[in-house]
Amino acid sequence: MLTSLQKPDMKTTNQCRVLIVDDVHPVLPEGLSKAGFEVLYVPENKPEEIIQNLLPTARVVVVRSKFQLDESLLKRAEQLEVIARAGAGMDNIDEEYCRKHNILTINAGEANSEAVADHTLGMLLMQRNFLHRADSQVRAGIWNREQNRGHELAGKTMAVIGYGNTGKAVAKRLPAFGLKVLVYDKYLSNFGSKEIQEATMDQIFEEADLISFHIPLTAETKGMVNQNYLGAFRKNLVLLNLSRGGIVHTRDLVDALKSGKLQGACLDVLENEKLETLTSAQKLDFDYLRNAQNVVLAPHIGGWSFESYQKISEVLLKKLIEIHNRGLK
Repeated sequence: MLTSLQKPDMKTTNQCRVLIVDDVHPVLPEGLSKAGFEVLYVPENKPEEIIQNLLPTARVVVVRSKFQLDESLLKRAEQLEVIARAGAGMDNIDEEYCRKHNILTINAGEANSEAVADHTLGMLLMQRNFLHRADSQVRAGIWNREQNRGHELAGKTMAVIGYGNTGKAVAKRLPAFGLKVLVYDKYLSNFGSKEIQEATMDQIFEEADLISFHIPLTAETKGMVNQNYLGAFRKNLVLLNLSRGGIVHTRDLVDALKSGKLQGACLDVLENEKLETLTSAQKLDFDYLRNAQNVVLAPHIGGWSFESYQKISEVLLKKLIEIHNRGLK
């Protein structure tokens, strides 16, 4: 397994060269090496050095979120056949360019769905019972029971938007809390069951008390949750976003919280997660969110459990070996 930044010589080996640019569980580089791949594991190297010296020779690139694999970058990858996303979201990869140039893209969305589902319920229970506030108050020597009176979930209606790996994992947990579960997925149908009801958005707008988003960030979903979208709900609801921050228009979210249209929010993701780069307007919105007592925040860790860290690498290892056996050179 190569770990140095020595520029490989394509003439010296017939092995399939895999470039891993982000930190992954050792099961992936070690497993690939044992399977006969030539592995370049360089998560500590500078991006410009990787792009210049290693990317042009790789047939497979494994990435988390370190690189935006846009057209300008992909044009440098002259040997590239496969991009493996160590996670679920593909928004940092130009999939249209990949389709046009026969570059296969895969991810490991099935590997962290249970982690995100657990995190979703954790954030929801924290927000509905004000556990974040109660904890900080007790630590400060304040014993205030009345201010921290919570809300029960039983008897409420929760909508899940997106029924992929994560949406399914979230939805299956909800009936145990006595919740009525409505699920909407624009691209799926006939998936309902006794406990999980396939719904239209009109039904969700009418009935939902809680709503949780588990959809990818695409041109179609970017900014989808805006003033008009939130205004369509009959009830004042609690919003959870554990997908991508870009699907929610932050200013409209803040306005809905201020007006009471939203009773609260649980946000594992933000529209701009690089807090040091916030504009003046973005900083005002972020300051409101971080000081709001009805908002729970987390640093995009929903799918990042100790177990998912390993499972992601196991899933990608299996997929890459299967692809290699089907003819990847």
